[in-house]
Amino acid sequence: MSVGAAPPTIETLDDAAVTRLRADFPILGTNVGGRPLVYLDSGATSQRPLAVIDAERDFAMHRNAAVHRGAHHLAVEATEAFEQARSSVARFVGADDDEIVWTANATEGFNLVAYSLGAGSLQGDGPIVFAPGDEIVVTEMEHHANLIPWQQLAARVGATLRFIPITDGEVLDLDAARTVIGPRTKLLAFTHVSNVLGVVNPVDGLVALARGAGALVMLDACQSAPHLPLDLHALDVDFAAFSSHKMLGPTGIGVLYGKRDLLNSMPPFITGGSMITTVTMERAEFLPAPQRFEAGSQPIAQAVGLDAAVRYLDEVGLDAVHEWEAALGQRLVEGLARVPGIRVVGPGPGAARVGLAAFDVDGVHAHDVGQFLDDRGIAVRVGHHCAQPLHRRLGVAATTRASAYLYTTTDEVDEFLDAVAGVRAYFGAGA
Repeated sequence: MSVGAAPPTIETLDDAAVTRLRADFPILGTNVGGRPLVYLDSGATSQRPLAVIDAERDFAMHRNAAVHRGAHHLAVEATEAFEQARSSVARFVGADDDEIVWTANATEGFNLVAYSLGAGSLQGDGPIVFAPGDEIVVTEMEHHANLIPWQQLAARVGATLRFIPITDGEVLDLDAARTVIGPRTKLLAFTHVSNVLGVVNPVDGLVALARGAGALVMLDACQSAPHLPLDLHALDVDFAAFSSHKMLGPTGIGVLYGKRDLLNSMPPFITGGSMITTVTMERAEFLPAPQRFEAGSQPIAQAVGLDAAVRYLDEVGLDAVHEWEAALGQRLVEGLARVPGIRVVGPGPGAARVGLAAFDVDGVHAHDVGQFLDDRGIAVRVGHHCAQPLHRRLGVAATTRASAYLYTTTDEVDEFLDAVAGVRAYFGAGA
């Protein structure tokens, strides 16, 4: 396979197709303690195919240079590769090139929007001018990256932070959303897919409520962009953020989407470098987006790697990925539901969910569950998954989360389920 090449187009994923794909992921051949690795922590970070690894290596060996700054051959090639990556990502999520801003990660994307909206408001020239009593609305299922920046913004501008709760069925309470989102709402920020509950939130309905209130919308796409087809223009959100490392790409780069007019009306988040038009000793003028938000040296090799990642996902097909992961998610939930003493959080078997399941084991702390599974070569995530308020609402301090991706087989899910069935007996909790 050539550098940056992707697998042949796959219309449907099944175990045979997934087994062939796994040959592209060398780390999946790892043994842990003498057992084949079962990697079920893709919700935290995904593994990289050779196409991504090779693309980064090829860039470092043959095209490495600063972008947008040099006139020499390497600089031109590096700049072309860097901007080609922006075009690929824009196409991948249904956006225009100048609406894609590179960030260090998704968290920086949320902070960028929160800081810039706040700074523009305080200067009186941003797309939102907050007044005391104005409201910023989030949901009870947000992870910290899409919660704390809004807490901080509310504190800076005197706004009130409000919450859309979850129901006792552990999905978003849409009836409550209709009362929480109102005339004072200036911004609604919510996750597309919960990293704990596994549910897909109804973007259309929430955007409609926000538009009725005249509010801006920020979408947390960290757990959706890697796993299901996304068309940000069609969804009509104003901003969205997601991370490369959760979608087969490198760490150290994230993506912020913003509508062009909004981005160009917001002050920069970080300043310096080549994001300017003119600079005097007293003041500076800034380029339009996306460069106005890309101060300093850029994550060039990471962008090239992300380009290879989205090409790979494109070739496999996000529809096929989503369908496969939804089936794995059902297999996870149905299997866990059969294990005595296990409580799966989020909707139960039969309800739509993505390929992840978080659960509590009666009488056994999640960290012990994780260690038990690791001893059997199974990698999962344990803790509060950067969603402490949600875990508090669920009445648990921590959960264990298994999260699949396009390279996960049904045999791996079954091996995980067999192992979980032995947890309580091992710790003497099932007696």
